[in-house]
Amino acid sequence: MSHPATERWNLAQWIRDTIKAWSEVPWDDIGLDADEDPRQLLGLAELSFGTRNGLWPIASADRGESIFLDAGADTTRLVVNYDETWAAHRMSFAEWLYRYLIGEDMSGPNSSAFYPGPVKLQHRPMSADQRPEPWYGPDRGV
Repeated sequence: MSHPATERWNLAQWIRDTIKAWSEVPWDDIGLDADEDPRQLLGLAELSFGTRNGLWPIASADRGESIFLDAGADTTRLVVNYDETWAAHRMSFAEWLYRYLIGEDMSGPNSSAFYPGPVKLQHRPMSADQRPEPWYGPDRGV
């Protein structure tokens, strides 16, 4: 997990890099189908990232999902991109993550993936020669 106090895993730099990459997508030129266009899903004429009313990257998942907070929404709204599909959810990140981990379709239709057993956790190495040991969360009971 990125953290703002580290140089190697700098959270602020990850956010800036992610905003820059998504901001450079030529949405009008890439020939998206209606179900692939996040502007249509969100009801926006223009899409922005890292702005007062734009999408802010807050997480990514091991399968390639990108999770954004929609700063322009009137209530909490998460927007998820996965494999050219976009999904919007009016819920907190904690609820979204819980539902994602128990195997619900939280990244679009037929996107569920359930990993049984406790969640494996591991600190990121702070140097090239460090090899942190993993540990496991509690049994999920599902």
